[in-house]
Amino acid sequence: MAELKREIEQLKRERNALIFAHNYQLDEVQEVADYVGDSFYLSKVAASVDCDIIVFGGVRFMAETAKILSPDKIVLLPELDAGCPLADTITGGDVRMLKQRHPGAPVVCYINSSAEVKAESDICCTSSNAIKVVSSLPGRKVIFVPDENLGDYIAKQLPDKELILWKGCCNIHAKVKPSDIQQVRENYPEAKIVVHPECVPGVVKLADFVGSTSEIIRYVESSDANVIIIGTEVGVLCKLRTSRPEKQIFLLHSGLVCPNMKKTKQQSIYDALLNNQYQIHVDEAVAEKAKHAITRMLGVS
Repeated sequence: MAELKREIEQLKRERNALIFAHNYQLDEVQEVADYVGDSFYLSKVAASVDCDIIVFGGVRFMAETAKILSPDKIVLLPELDAGCPLADTITGGDVRMLKQRHPGAPVVCYINSSAEVKAESDICCTSSNAIKVVSSLPGRKVIFVPDENLGDYIAKQLPDKELILWKGCCNIHAKVKPSDIQQVRENYPEAKIVVHPECVPGVVKLADFVGSTSEIIRYVESSDANVIIIGTEVGVLCKLRTSRPEKQIFLLHSGLVCPNMKKTKQQSIYDALLNNQYQIHVDEAVAEKAKHAITRMLGVS
């Protein structure tokens, strides 16, 4: 593994490349990454970073976003079939249908979606800025796609808004049930429970803290609690094991492992740099419209 790391570093220098890794990636991928973070952070970095190549340790919609924001760069997705079931629940045609049903209502698109869906939207959001984005829009009615659970969470924070929701969800976060929290309360009464807003409303209601991946990490790092139970993807433990080794940190549900996020390995990163695989391309017309929605989000945030 050490030799492979050295070879990756050498290829990075030779090709003027940078490696991005989402917080849900395997520890070994995060260890060789130049930038590690949630979707919002990595979007901002992609828009401003100086390099020739971005190797994206993540899933397809993330690599597409990087390509949209950095069209002159080569963007590589080391595992071509690393997708997102949530993003796959909706198409551009579905968004057009919603707009026809609710004329005049702005469309807010969660960043966990395809370039085609972003292109049909007025503005993007991430879980860390969704409330700010939705509250910035004029009028009462807002179409929100594709995560119904995140949309429900936003709606409860913004009672003056009427959100039209798409019935999509993250099948990993949706595994957590209220009964899981009740069991944890019995076993660890002193623990703080933190969850992602992609969890179902009943789970969100019972948690001590609700936030995006980066917000969860910040909460755990700053909390006085010695025992913390996390309701989000297991990958966040990579950073927390290093930054807060003294804390007892457990997962709320054993199934909080995203198979698509775990496809990329260090060998995948090396192969991508060596063979230019797999390049991400986004149709120019689609990219132009999608970029408007993404950069509008960045402006609000």
